[in-house]
Amino acid sequence: MLKKMLPLSIKKYMLMSKRQRMREIRLTIWYMPFFYICFSILLVALTLYLDLYADISQYTFNFLSMDASVTRMLVSTLIGAILTLSAFTLNSLLVVLTMFSGQFSPRMLLDFISDKQTQHALGIFNGSFVYVLLLFLFIGNSKEELFVAAPIMTIGLAFLTSVTFIFFINHASTWMQVHNITYNMKQVSEVMINQTLKHDLEAHRTSNTGDMMEHHKENIIHVKSRESGYIQLIDFHGMIESAKDDQLVIQLHYKVGDYVLAGNELVSIWGPNTEDISPDHYLNFIEMGHKETEIQDLQMGIHKLAEVAIKSLGNDDPKTASNTIDQLADLMITVEEHLSFTPYLIDREGSIRIILQTEAFHYYLYRGFGYIRHYAKDNHLIITDIVRALALIAESIDPSKHKALWEFACNTIDHIEKEVIYELDKTFLLQEVHKLARLTQELDEYKKIERKFYPSANENV
Repeated sequence: MLKKMLPLSIKKYMLMSKRQRMREIRLTIWYMPFFYICFSILLVALTLYLDLYADISQYTFNFLSMDASVTRMLVSTLIGAILTLSAFTLNSLLVVLTMFSGQFSPRMLLDFISDKQTQHALGIFNGSFVYVLLLFLFIGNSKEELFVAAPIMTIGLAFLTSVTFIFFINHASTWMQVHNITYNMKQVSEVMINQTLKHDLEAHRTSNTGDMMEHHKENIIHVKSRESGYIQLIDFHGMIESAKDDQLVIQLHYKVGDYVLAGNELVSIWGPNTEDISPDHYLNFIEMGHKETEIQDLQMGIHKLAEVAIKSLGNDDPKTASNTIDQLADLMITVEEHLSFTPYLIDREGSIRIILQTEAFHYYLYRGFGYIRHYAKDNHLIITDIVRALALIAESIDPSKHKALWEFACNTIDHIEKEVIYELDKTFLLQEVHKLARLTQELDEYKKIERKFYPSANENV
């Protein structure tokens, strides 16, 4: 009954899993200020106790005491001062968010809002304002003649808010710098790989196909989605344990981040005792919503970096695109180091319980660099940067991925028309292609590419 009376903006948190709810709350602008306001209320109670009940003025030096009228004037003045600083801070925040949305990507708004430094700055301003407001309310009609804790705490908070205002302006201007934006976005994706995907998926992955109970597929059950939305989160641990208890194999037809319509086949389940299971039980392990989230969705982080590069190309800012390509290359190294690309998840006894959609390494290459090259079109400088990044990846990555890198590079430069590319652009591009060919052991294929741009090359070789 109480849940029905709650507004929709609060009720939605009640429908989420604990993990999703904690993440969504941390992404809100009121999360950290709420705790600061609660702390400020406790601080007001402590201040009033020290001045009105403990009467600490008789135990302190005279120069620390302040008359009641002066204290009231000080507190009332600082109410307006702190509110003014808060207004300037919120105005700066809106300017930053507007610029991010228009110049880079609207998906970056939550990154800045959820940043701890941003949250702490907003919390200090809101907490300080609530403190001086409540303090003025209680000391306005007080008959106490001397105050010690109230003026000291008020002046201290005024100093803190002034320093915080300077810090916030510096933080916002620093955060808006392109190299910091792309680096922070890459860091978010790397943290998600290390803390989420390695825990949820890599702990259960295996390259050994093993027994997938193919002979029980005549008892297969096709489970359809109950609602439309994005797959936001999958409880792989719970699903594996449940499948182990029921002696089942579960095949997922969509991955985290995909959009599914109601009635689409979401999972297939087979095993010796499928007639005794409830299909809806396994749907409860899959959380869906109206938007994409980054908790288990690595490709969303890659998309955000790619969007920054694409926006910068539209704004004639090739340096930003080049910086983003470098960060994507670094992220690809992390992906290859920490993620395996097998679709099989096993239980503690080594039996396969879940079959995922296959996501090969070239899938992540396409999701990142593929989107950029599409919008780069005839921008040969950006194409050269992409090939340069692929060469850097090839130098640090396992040789088993070299074929994917070389094929992606060849496909990237296939569309370039040799008649419209400048001579120096051609020279620098071929230098990077040659480096990639040398690293991937594809020098023979490189000669074919060189002849495309220089038809008379290698005639005497």
